[in-house]
Amino acid sequence: MASNIVSQLLLHATYASQNPSSGGPTITPFPNFDPCVDAAALNNALNAKGVDEDTIITILTTRTNCQRQQIAAAYQKDVGKELKDVVKSKLSKKLETVALDLLKTPAQFDAHQLRGALKGFGTDEDCLVEILVTRRNKEIKDFMEAYKEEFNRGLAEDIKSDTSGDFQKSLLVLLEASRDEGSEVDYDLADDDARVLYEAGEKRKGTDVTAFMKVLSSRNFAHLKRVFERYTKYSKHEVGKALDLELNGDIENLLISLVKCIGNKPVYFAEKLDLSMKGCGTKDAALIRVIVSRSEVDLKDIEAEYKAKYGISLYSAIKNETKGDYGKILLALCGSKE
Repeated sequence: MASNIVSQLLLHATYASQNPSSGGPTITPFPNFDPCVDAAALNNALNAKGVDEDTIITILTTRTNCQRQQIAAAYQKDVGKELKDVVKSKLSKKLETVALDLLKTPAQFDAHQLRGALKGFGTDEDCLVEILVTRRNKEIKDFMEAYKEEFNRGLAEDIKSDTSGDFQKSLLVLLEASRDEGSEVDYDLADDDARVLYEAGEKRKGTDVTAFMKVLSSRNFAHLKRVFERYTKYSKHEVGKALDLELNGDIENLLISLVKCIGNKPVYFAEKLDLSMKGCGTKDAALIRVIVSRSEVDLKDIEAEYKAKYGISLYSAIKNETKGDYGKILLALCGSKE
């Protein structure tokens, strides 16, 4: 069995070297994938004396989420137990957290992150903002459905009970998932939108957040980039700077995050990663959330932006900040050392 796994890993390495990519995901479909082989290897690793963490990390970080779901199904069929339950009983601490996150579907992962942000004492507004401003329409609809299935409660209702004011209203607007996801730019409308944003912010006393959200949550990204260009026709500031001057608190964070994501989403995530490792102590929840959620989307792009912005590779930054099997699994998800 071990030699079979080694052979598959070598094949994967060869495949990756022959199919280089400057951007996109760090986790791609594993070639010649066999969920039964992986399920058996995981079972052996989980039940080995002392637990074989290296094999567990290798399998979980070289298979896509879709492939992991197939492994979990094969494990349930062949072993008669839920893979996540065995992982929970055999692993511990942060390695357990990341392994269990990787076994969730993307929608389940987001749902659990959002529930964690809302339950208990205090609200993790940064988590709410990060997930709601960066997910596409279908992803939002999927995690809302998963939230209901996982927790038997509505996400919108929980947000209403835990937040207030313009921040609450803006989060609920984002939950509507009504953004145009095309790429057509209406140049006349872009000029009108730029004027609307200026008149809703800098030109008046107090900011009309509803007017901002109407534009920022519904237009496609290409159109909004044109809006931001035209905004400087009316103001001496760029729109992000104007919001920084006009607002504060959670609603400022939400609107500026939207503007950053529209401008360059990988840069937004690079900044989130830097913040998670900045100062005294690591904000592990934020670090894990970005690495896991973007590993099959755009983590290579984020890595490139991180290095350009901070002068160190993301791999090196995480290696300096983490240790043990927790560090190993995050670095495996990063892929390249560069």
